[in-house]
Amino acid sequence: MFTGLVEEAGEIVRFAREEETDRYVLEVHAPRLVEGVATGDSVAVNGCCLTATASAAEGRLRFDLLGETVRLTNFGQLSPGRLVNLERSLLPTTRMGGHMVSGHIDECAAVDLFEPRGADHYLRVRTSPEALRYLVPKGCIAVDGISLTVAEVHADGFAVWLIPHTLEVTHLRDRSAGEWVNLEYDLLAKYVERMLEARATTNPATDSA
Repeated sequence: MFTGLVEEAGEIVRFAREEETDRYVLEVHAPRLVEGVATGDSVAVNGCCLTATASAAEGRLRFDLLGETVRLTNFGQLSPGRLVNLERSLLPTTRMGGHMVSGHIDECAAVDLFEPRGADHYLRVRTSPEALRYLVPKGCIAVDGISLTVAEVHADGFAVWLIPHTLEVTHLRDRSAGEWVNLEYDLLAKYVERMLEARATTNPATDSA
C-alpha cells in the first residue's frame, strides 16, 4: 500500500526489452530512495507497484516489468531522461497523508489540458465513460501515483488543481497536454461498488404485487 505522497522524481536511465526473457528492464536514478530500498521491496513508479530487483550502481534502482504492465500503463511512452514519480511502500509507523493507494493502475488516460492559472496549475484528464462513477468532487484520485483531490467532474473526465510544491517534487514539472498518465481510482469507492453488486445478486428485488 502507498499514500500517494511522492518521495522523489527519479530520472529514467534505461528502459529496454530483453529479447531472451521477453521482460522490460527499467533503471531509475533515485539517489534519495536507493539507500532505503532493498531487493524485493515494493516501490510505486508513476503509481504502479513494482518490485525492486536490484539496487544498481550510482544511485540507481532496477525493476523488471512484464509486457502486460507496459501495455496497461504509460511506461511504453517513457524514455531515458524522463522523470517518474517514486514512493516506497507504506510502513505501520508512517504518518498517513494523502489517501490509500494500492499501486494497481485502473486506466491510462490522456492529459487534455495542463496550464498555469495564477500561482497554481490546472490539470484536466480525459477518462473512459466507465470511470466517471468513481469520481466525485472533493474525492480522491491518484494521477501517476500523486494523491490529488478532484476539483471538477466533467462528462468526459475530471480536473484537479496543483500547488507549486506539487510541481517541484513530482515529475509534473516536465509533463504537458497530450501525454498519458496512470490513474488509480478511489479504492473505497471500488469496494463499495463491489459489495452493492454482490448484495443485489444475493438479494434480488422481488415483485411485491
